Parts: sequence; structure tokens; C-alpha cells
Amino acid sequence: MATEPEVKTASPLQVAKAVFWSFFGVRRRAEHAKDLAQIKPAQVVIAGLIGAAIFVLSLVLLVKFIIGRAAQ
Repeated sequence: MATEPEVKTASPLQVAKAVFWSFFGVRRRAEHAKDLAQIKPAQVVIAGLIGAAIFVLSLVLLVKFIIGRAAQ
């Protein structure tokens, strides 16, 4: 009876790194294949939502900072 090799799941840092580079659309083929084997879709969705929220909040804070400096 053959046993299936144990697939290592990705760490939160690996998921964050994959999502970060995916935001820019830059991925190496080898890293993409490794990510497909290790990262679960739910991890990508959660990390993507967190990443998008951080991105939007940083843009809002940047705009508020610029507007505040211009009003002085």
C-alpha cells in the first residue's frame, strides 16, 4: 500500500509574501509552482483581504497627511 507524501503547508509569512508579490503581478514560475503546492485557497483569500485593507488604509492616511499639510 503506497502512502502519499506529506505536503507541507505554507507559513503565514510565505502566504503574505506570495500575496504581496501577486499584488504587483511579479512571480517566478518556480516560486508560483511551490506556492500552488503549499498554500491553500482560504489562506490566499484571508491574506488578500488583509493586504487590501492595509493598502487602502495606508492610502487614506497618506491622503489625509497630504491634505493636512496643504491646509497649513
